[in-house]
Amino acid sequence: MQPVQGSESKYLKTPMYEQRNFAIFSTTEIDKIDFSQVLETSANTLRKSVDETKTFVKWDGGVAPDFVSELTTLEGPYTYSEILDILSTPEWTAPMEEE
Repeated sequence: MQPVQGSESKYLKTPMYEQRNFAIFSTTEIDKIDFSQVLETSANTLRKSVDETKTFVKWDGGVAPDFVSELTTLEGPYTYSEILDILSTPEWTAPMEEE
């Protein structure tokens, strides 16, 4: 598959990622996640923001898992290209230290 012109990722238009959705929320709500409904397998596999106050889950398809509507700190849902932009910010990616 050819990269999408003007995109940084060759995966933006692959069928596997076009239907993927993401929801960001506070780490205080991790206990609300039904891991059978998302692609993460446990709390240990969640990526967290640099300050560890936020995390996210992902799922395939347009319908969000049932528990997502119960999240009081919900941000999203986001598409794959939107989440890539978000995760590239300083909130989610710590700057590399120079030696």
